[in-house]
Amino acid sequence: MTENVNADPAELAKFSELAHRWWDPDSEFRPLHQINPLRLDWIHQIAPLDGQCVLDVGCGGGILADSMARKGADVLGIDLATKALRVARLHAIEAQTPRVRYREISVEDLAREAPDSFDTVTCMEMLEHVPDPHSVVSSCARLVKPGGWVFFSTINRNPKAFAFAILGAEYLLRLLPRGTHEYAKFIQPSELAAACRSVGLDVLHTRGMEYNPATRRYWLSSDTSVNYLFATRRPAA
Repeated sequence: MTENVNADPAELAKFSELAHRWWDPDSEFRPLHQINPLRLDWIHQIAPLDGQCVLDVGCGGGILADSMARKGADVLGIDLATKALRVARLHAIEAQTPRVRYREISVEDLAREAPDSFDTVTCMEMLEHVPDPHSVVSSCARLVKPGGWVFFSTINRNPKAFAFAILGAEYLLRLLPRGTHEYAKFIQPSELAAACRSVGLDVLHTRGMEYNPATRRYWLSSDTSVNYLFATRRPAA
């Protein structure tokens, strides 16, 4: 790996500490388990996964990567959190998940090693945790084949997002450990769209994700004011 890795050591330590709880649906990762069917179905509707070569960037313990493999994709999950990857590999063995593998490598290094290699690239709930999100977006664009899809999800930066994603989720409802997110690292949709366009990705679909604390239910909507998802595509050659 390169010396100047686009990762925050404190962020890697944070998720490594909790790695052993990744596949416990009642743990700190419960929100990821709850939203995973929504994001999986949305990805699959736009870019059917069966038989596709898929890269999951910032895969963590493998919740999305595992589910995409079970939809019939050949999946590579990459991350820099060693313990989380160990958990992902162990779960794949225990669950006998076919067609999924994991590597400890940065997205930038993989882009240099294997450009134009994947039919679909996913980068979910990761951009708000790295020092240079534009570098990640650029690397994802290099890794996807011409005509392929790149999916992103992250958190908007505005007072409502601060109230919901930090005060609400971390302090009041305790859905996430305190300190999971930093408001300054949140990304407005216009900023992410500009980053995508600058590296040749067309933003074709946008969705928001909402949560009702009374019913504990998540759903996709047109409201991108807090959590949101982008479906982008690299034009065919």
